[in-house]
Amino acid sequence: MILTGQGMCLPSPSTIQELFFVARDANIIPDISLDPVLTTYLSLDSSAALRHHYAFSQRSMTLEQQSEFRLNLTNRVGGSSRVIHGGIGVVALALSMLFDQVALQVRGQESAEANESSPQRPQAKMIFGISSSSRIGWIIQSYLHLLPTITNNQDEMAENTELFDDLLTLELLDHYERMTNKKRMSSVSMQQWLVGAAFHVHLRIHQVRLGSVPVGSAMSLRWSYKSGLSRLIQGYAAYLNRNIRETAAPGPRKTRTNGPRQANADSRTNLTCSTEEGLLSPGNSTGGIKESTTPRNVTSNMYKHNGSSEDTGTTDQEAKSEAAADGRTMLNCSSGYSNEEELGLLVIEPGRSVSHRVQHHPCESPAIQDALAIRIINTQDLEQNRNFFRYAEKVFRGLLRQRDNFELNQTENVHRSSQRQSV
Repeated sequence: MILTGQGMCLPSPSTIQELFFVARDANIIPDISLDPVLTTYLSLDSSAALRHHYAFSQRSMTLEQQSEFRLNLTNRVGGSSRVIHGGIGVVALALSMLFDQVALQVRGQESAEANESSPQRPQAKMIFGISSSSRIGWIIQSYLHLLPTITNNQDEMAENTELFDDLLTLELLDHYERMTNKKRMSSVSMQQWLVGAAFHVHLRIHQVRLGSVPVGSAMSLRWSYKSGLSRLIQGYAAYLNRNIRETAAPGPRKTRTNGPRQANADSRTNLTCSTEEGLLSPGNSTGGIKESTTPRNVTSNMYKHNGSSEDTGTTDQEAKSEAAADGRTMLNCSSGYSNEEELGLLVIEPGRSVSHRVQHHPCESPAIQDALAIRIINTQDLEQNRNFFRYAEKVFRGLLRQRDNFELNQTENVHRSSQRQSV
């Protein structure tokens, strides 16, 4: 790693490591990796994955619930237990989502979960890591919800698939333009484009299977997105370099308000985060925060720190509005110290910042920012993202040749599982 600080004012590796851990523990490290569910079902292994998911969905059901599960699925797909192209690509992906939905209904859990997830304000649902309320997310979710009901009507499926292909084409072109030429680059927009492009390629592959478009149409789309991704990755790396800002915590530190001072310099910062919904503290496994009943002081407006909207490409208000539209929680985290002025600040991008107590010489901040940008880029599974659009020719031809229907009356494995449970 080459650090570009001024002169010899370079931070120690432990300082960079500690600040990275602070960001990780505060859950502000962005993740633009493709969702494993998406990459599993849009692959040559989709049929095996769907059979496993079908059996797993019924594993804890009684025989009566299993019968109701299969009957409901059959009704959803038009009364036939055979789903054309059901084991491959976008149809397999749609069926996997349908299995989850029907399984919840059969177990009577859907209404209970809906009540738990909507206390005062309903949260935006996510699909493959992006918000279903975003335009790309809405197009994908709408198509996948429609697909099981029309899959056995090939003419209707071809017509609707062409319609959604056109919608995705226009939206992804506009989205790409906004990121590259209108300074609307962000981690959220990068992940939206990646999910949309990956899904679009397989939507086009499905049209090849339906005989709606020639093979060359799918191949050219894949190469177009492969080329576009390379440019976007460069732009995203530059975006992080512009937006990461770090200021050291000045010393000496005063006494903490929430416990004795820790002597170990590498100990983790006790973070408290605030959102529009209330106070949060570290603790759970989904997002790294949970509700806290202990009032604490938190850092004020995290958006106003080093640089203007021209530097970041996104204004403070735009960041808040975009987060609201995408269902994100804007985190504002601080350590549990009595004097807020003693804390440093680490900003990854608008909407992602945390106060910290890591001390170092102020002149080390530029080198720290460079090092953290490299570290964060390296945590992204960019190679997997690239590989999704540059299959070997043999693999891509295999995807185009896939033909695998799915039978909803596959009960052998499920019955065996039920028998093992009864024993």
